[in-house]
Amino acid sequence: MIISGNLFVISAPSGAGKTSLTKAVTDSVPGVTVSISHTTREKRPDEVNGVNYYFINENEFQRMINHADFLEYATIFHHHYGTSHTWVEETLAKGMDVILEIDWQGCQQIKAKFPDCISIFVLPPSLAELSARLHKRNQDKPGVIRERLADARDTIMHVNEFDYVVINEDFNRAQHDLTTIIEAGRLLKKRQIEQYADLLDELKQK
Repeated sequence: MIISGNLFVISAPSGAGKTSLTKAVTDSVPGVTVSISHTTREKRPDEVNGVNYYFINENEFQRMINHADFLEYATIFHHHYGTSHTWVEETLAKGMDVILEIDWQGCQQIKAKFPDCISIFVLPPSLAELSARLHKRNQDKPGVIRERLADARDTIMHVNEFDYVVINEDFNRAQHDLTTIIEAGRLLKKRQIEQYADLLDELKQK
């Protein structure tokens, strides 16, 4: 019998390191994968379509909304992002754990549809460090960085809506913490009871 996978939602202010952490975990932990979102923003030089995102235009994104193709979608920094409904449900049904890298708006939508999802918020060690990381990655103009830092303060206001908080000060420690959360999710009572139903029936017999 295949036990449905867990759905994890990871959110963070831009530059906190959630994408790097998620990749490190999915590369090292069997049975967990990350959902690839659709987006209307332009592809960056180091990104690959179908690997980092599915890059589509505004019309295609709206068509997908009209067809109810998205599990959740949101507008972030003037661009649209959405998660495929079909892909997530089919992957969970195969017993794979799925990670969604989405913002707090998307997390609220997911929790309404999947109350048992496990939500994780990644925080930087300080605002100064977050600013340094955004400048170091050299992907945005100064005005965009200022906008991202302003948005970070608003994003962090939603930290209490999440089940777990991971501080990404030391990357290896943060990766360990995130891995621990995923492994603990696999030991939740509801999953263990379903997976070991035959054993429990046997043990209950007089």
